[in-house]
Amino acid sequence: METRPTTSRSLDTYYHIDGSTFEKRYKEVLSGYRLWSELSHADEWLVFLKNIGKRLCIDETAISDGELYTIVSNPEAHGGKGSLVALVKGVKAQDVIDTLKLIPENLRSMVKEAPWTFPIA
Repeated sequence: METRPTTSRSLDTYYHIDGSTFEKRYKEVLSGYRLWSELSHADEWLVFLKNIGKRLCIDETAISDGELYTIVSNPEAHGGKGSLVALVKGVKAQDVIDTLKLIPENLRSMVKEAPWTFPIA
């Protein structure tokens, strides 16, 4: 499951298991999700320091039911692995600033170009 995209529910036919139960057990136990160091704040923000580059982009997106998120990304990754630098719940400037200040100053200072995009009112 961790090397190819597949749903855990699709395994029930092949292995004669309850896919729904397996999905819950995988998330709660097998994946190590509850031991994840980012779990305490993952619903509010995530920062991936290794993805910072000399250029960054910022945009907003609506995931579902009107939930807005601010996304800071590295365009040199072309939307693939290593693109996401920060994900912040909401679009309030102060929340985004506070999250980006969690990035060490030496990494923030390496950013030379930030072609920021802002939502149009």
